[in-house]
Amino acid sequence: MSKHANEIESQTAPNRRSFLNILWLILGGVALAEFVAVAFAFLRPRKLKARGEDADSIITAGAVERFAPNSITAFVRGKFYLARLEDGGFLALSRTCTHLGCSVPWVEKEMKFACPCHGSAFDINGNVIDAPAPRALDIYPITIENDIIKVDTREPIKRSTFRVEQVVYPKKRA
Repeated sequence: MSKHANEIESQTAPNRRSFLNILWLILGGVALAEFVAVAFAFLRPRKLKARGEDADSIITAGAVERFAPNSITAFVRGKFYLARLEDGGFLALSRTCTHLGCSVPWVEKEMKFACPCHGSAFDINGNVIDAPAPRALDIYPITIENDIIKVDTREPIKRSTFRVEQVVYPKKRA
């Protein structure tokens, strides 16, 4: 190599190296900034819901006499089933399987909820009939005022199995 070629190579090599060092510093700074932003967003407290959104979580299902004993009625907006048991009590059952979160349809002919994803099955009370579901379907709180059923869908209530005290009965008229 000639003396002139060596001079040109020695001048370009440090410039390329310094450019790459600067590039790595910039990319590292961007990655650090993204990490800090994600960590800040994770640790920041959630905003409370406005009052108007709470009203959307209370769903008026209808009058008590509208629901036949031993029947299931689907409510798409609330993502729940309203079960009227044989004895006249009500349960608001979540439509989400407790195994992996698939939506469980009601199979009228077999009188059970059947999960299409992994074969779990639940009875009208939400109890597990066939595994792999680990526990009963979640329920939502029900209130019955003036024979009108209202379901609060803000937060499902997790449960391991059906208990009689979970059933809500309409008040008997005198």
